[in-house]
Amino acid sequence: MKSRTANAVEVVAALIWDRDRFLICQRPSHKARALLWEFVGGKVERGESKEQALIRECREELGVTVEPQTVFVEVTHTYPDLTVHLTLFNARIVDGVLQKLEHNDLQWITTAEIDRYSFCPADIEILQKLKARDAR
Repeated sequence: MKSRTANAVEVVAALIWDRDRFLICQRPSHKARALLWEFVGGKVERGESKEQALIRECREELGVTVEPQTVFVEVTHTYPDLTVHLTLFNARIVDGVLQKLEHNDLQWITTAEIDRYSFCPADIEILQKLKARDAR
């Protein structure tokens, strides 16, 4: 397990809430895992902290500035083409208006609506944790 994580691509994503709903984004049709749903984010570039990468990715993909807060969860997932180590941050929008700059669609959903959407496999563990948190 350690060797897979060592070779994993570092990826960050944002769990952005608006009252009882959180933001999900549908991947574009021309990318890997086309049209699946995910949390906004992307790869950490060389020399960037995870927080800096999250701020950059949200600007590039949504046109908003976010404030990364605590880490909600970290997940390592192996796809056929790559292994990702995903750090999901709780985050809030501090400036800007949401725009679909890269995604096919954006939705605000509740945890009760999760099963209506097809998510990227790396997000399944995160979604289960969200559902369990709300089941308490």
